[in-house]
Amino acid sequence: MTVSLSATRSMTEVVRGYVALTKPRIIELLLVTTVPTMIVAAKGVPGLWLIVATLVGGALAAGGANAFNMVIDRDIDALMERTKRRPLVTGVMTPRAATLFAVALEFVAFAVLALWVNQLSAWLAMSATAFYVVVYTLILKRRSKQNIVIGGAAGAVPALIGWSAVTNSLGWTPVLLFLVIFMWTPPHFWALAVRYRDDYQAAHVPMMPVVASLRRTTLEILIYSVVLWALTLLIGPSAHLGWIYAISATVLGAMFSFYALRLYRNARSDRADVAQAMRLFHFSITYLSALFVLMAVDVLVRHH
Repeated sequence: MTVSLSATRSMTEVVRGYVALTKPRIIELLLVTTVPTMIVAAKGVPGLWLIVATLVGGALAAGGANAFNMVIDRDIDALMERTKRRPLVTGVMTPRAATLFAVALEFVAFAVLALWVNQLSAWLAMSATAFYVVVYTLILKRRSKQNIVIGGAAGAVPALIGWSAVTNSLGWTPVLLFLVIFMWTPPHFWALAVRYRDDYQAAHVPMMPVVASLRRTTLEILIYSVVLWALTLLIGPSAHLGWIYAISATVLGAMFSFYALRLYRNARSDRADVAQAMRLFHFSITYLSALFVLMAVDVLVRHH
């Protein structure tokens, strides 16, 4: 699909378009998991400069990856109600300009992380970008119903980056944190995909609600939610966390599973409760943020 560029774009509109390319709301969620991970790794608050450098580098890397994603997916974005106002669809900038912008973001991200954090964190960020762009966007998204399951690994890397930024190493605890975000991604995204099932169908993207019955989709959401709950309970002993985290993980996991169970119980093979799916989707964002914030609170209270 060819999109014509308007010559009357204001500077404000162009700037907003470039910001939109980075998907800032997704970046916010990724960074919410980074700082608490750093606090857990440091058993306290790391240096302010290290936090800032890690967040800036991580945000730039994620923004570049998202921009590459929009360049590649601009044809299907034009077919979907949810994405048809993205800047490459509306013609705010050319695909070439967006690609150069993405490349620049990745170069700066690597430089920031390598110079002011460490090499391990820099290469982890680049590996997440490569995985998201190549494995998820180019290979899986249009071919496999497991697209978001496998592709979700890219969104879980910030936990590894946060840990490596502090320790310059990895271990069992950051792997568990990675797995928590990895297992959280399918129920989070499939709940949204239930709402936009027709969009994905029109764009021929084999998202789970399109290629499987909604009864099957909601069952998988429930299974992932329960496994996620179990994984969060393993983090406490691994990271030597206390009662604040233990209670938080138990209660939040129970609530997440309750929302997933209710969605499954009310789903039929051809129809699911969209309102309940969106409640699960919105709660999943609150869930992940609260889980990681309370993890940090636990550390700060116990090591004060």
